[in-house]
Parts: sequence; C-alpha cells; structure tokens
Amino acid sequence: MRGFLTLLMHLIVVLVRLAGPGGARALVAENLIMKQQLLVLARKRRRAPNLSSLERFVLGLCALCVAPQRLPKVAAGVSLSTLHKLHRALIRRKYRALFSSTGVGKRPGPKGPSPEIIKLIIELKERNPSFGCPRIALIIAATFGVEIDKDVVRRVLQTHLGPGPGGGGPSWLTTIGHAKDSLWSVDLFRCESILLTTHWVMVVMDQYTRRIIGFAVHAGEVDGVALCRMFNQGISGQPLPKYLSTDHDPLFRYHRWEANLRILDIEPVKTVPYTPISHPFVERLIGSVRRECLDKTFFWNSLDLKRKLAEFRDYYNENRVHSSLEGQTPSEVSEDRRRQQVGLCDYRWESHCGGLYSLPVAA
Repeated sequence: MRGFLTLLMHLIVVLVRLAGPGGARALVAENLIMKQQLLVLARKRRRAPNLSSLERFVLGLCALCVAPQRLPKVAAGVSLSTLHKLHRALIRRKYRALFSSTGVGKRPGPKGPSPEIIKLIIELKERNPSFGCPRIALIIAATFGVEIDKDVVRRVLQTHLGPGPGGGGPSWLTTIGHAKDSLWSVDLFRCESILLTTHWVMVVMDQYTRRIIGFAVHAGEVDGVALCRMFNQGISGQPLPKYLSTDHDPLFRYHRWEANLRILDIEPVKTVPYTPISHPFVERLIGSVRRECLDKTFFWNSLDLKRKLAEFRDYYNENRVHSSLEGQTPSEVSEDRRRQQVGLCDYRWESHCGGLYSLPVAA
C-alpha cells in the first residue's frame, strides 16, 4: 500500500508537469516507468518480485508514450526469460484460439466416444490384432451405424491399450539405416516468429551418421510445389542417397513429390502407420532443434530463421557430441576421424549459435 501511495504522488506530479507549458510527455512517461520499476525492485524479496495488475497497467500505459527505440533503455526490470515466456504464452494462445472447440462464439464440442464405443474398439483390437485403425472404424460404422473417425480409434487405442508386445516395428528401417550413406530421413515441423507468423521447416538428416543434411524454410501453407522446392533447397550440394524415409503425412503423397523423387532416382520408404516410434531419429532431432535453438531465441522472418538454423546445423554436425554415437560428432562419424584431445591447461572457449553455447577448444 505504501508503494502504491508513493506511485500515486509521482503520478500527480506528472499530471502537473503535463498541464504546465512545455511539458515533455515522452520524457515524463519515461521517468515514471523508471520510478515504478525502482519501487518494484526495491522490495526485499529473495526472488524476482511479482507485479500486481495495477502495476502492469501503469507500466503498459506509460510504455505507450515512450518512443520504441527508448524502450530497451527503460525496461530494466524485464528479463529475457520473461520475454521468452510471454512469446510461448502468445503461441499457445494463438493455437488455442485457432483449434480449440471452446473458442469465442462456439459451442463446446463432443467430449469423445462413449464408454461403450471405447470398450468395443478395445475388444475388436484384442480379438483381431492385425486390424488397423481404418478397418476398425469401418467395421463399427457398418455393424453399428456409428460413424467414427480412424484418428479417434487411434487415440483410444493409444490411451487405453498402449503398444502391443513385441513392438519391433522400426527394426527394418534401422537395418537399412546402418548401411552408410544409404538412408536419409525427412520431416516437417512448424514454428512461430516473434510476430506470430507461422513458418514451416523441413529437416533432412542422414540416419547412419545423425548428420543434418540441411534445413528449408517456407512461410505460409505448404503444397506439392513448395514441398519439392524445400527438399531441393535442403539437399543442395549434397550427394543423393538410395532411400528416403518419410511418415504418412498427406503432404508426402503429393504427385509432384513422388515425381520429384523418381527424377532424383530416390526410392521412398514409408514408416509403420500410426507408429511415431518407427521414425525415431528425425523426431528426436526436431525435439533437439526446438529445445536447444528455437525455444531459446527469437526470429523475425524467414531469412532470420534460415540464418539461425544454419548456425545450429554447423554446431550440431561439427561440435555437439551424441551419446548414441559414443560421444562423437556426426562429422567425425561420416569422415571416420577422432577429435584431437585438448590439454586441461591449454584451451579456450568458442561460442556457437550466436552465443547460446560455449565449448572448450585448443588455444
């Protein structure tokens, strides 16, 4: 309460100055922001002080009167981690508004299949292990007259049944990948810029060496032409493999995509349907890109994203060690060489990915 009264006195002084001749609105607002932050930071707490709704409102109102180029100089009380949390919260808010069934002006959607349908799906799968999700959905529709989507069947089986015994689905794919330079994997994921613009990223990796072949970026919707363009950009300047593994995304069933692979003389290999674990290496790579790069930095547009992904690719291939490769980097595995040992008393630090990571190297 004492801090609020002090802030109120400052506000009265500001209003008096604004009413007088020659009042500088931006300068006074900037001073008010600095005084408000000093009051917040002066609280005797062991952790970062929490802002009340009134304090947030005052800071936001004053920020409207400050020139944009002056904001970094007056926002001393806002840490970079706060901006990252705000950005991730805005991304979640965006997709919740786009895809949630309880949005503004919408009625709540269905809560899922009934317990009877769930029991029926489980019994069908247990009695007929070879039946896939589309066939189970067709059987229920033809027998009971209940229209159900195959994706609903898949979610029910994942939630209530789990993977069956002997789930060695990816073994054949791994066997092909153990032949050097014969199998590449490709997949797509999307990310959001600081302005909440959706960008699609294609990642191509060598399954044997875990080496990132390349990234390709596309802003907006992806069709067959854009997919082929992204793939050609991602593999530019690299020798072509014999096989290319993809999942069952409808994008990889475009006629132009299949024709492009025939032209390049690459044989497509599909993963096990409805089994993400059959595509493990590229899925793990996408998670690493998100956790180690995109979740720790912002990007403005496609060019900025390409630059950051290129820096991460160099770091991932040349310097990042992998436990699955017994501590080697992908470049060491592909070139069949060992890293030079560095003395404990003769080394320096080298930064990567714009200063996100620092690794010791020979001095």
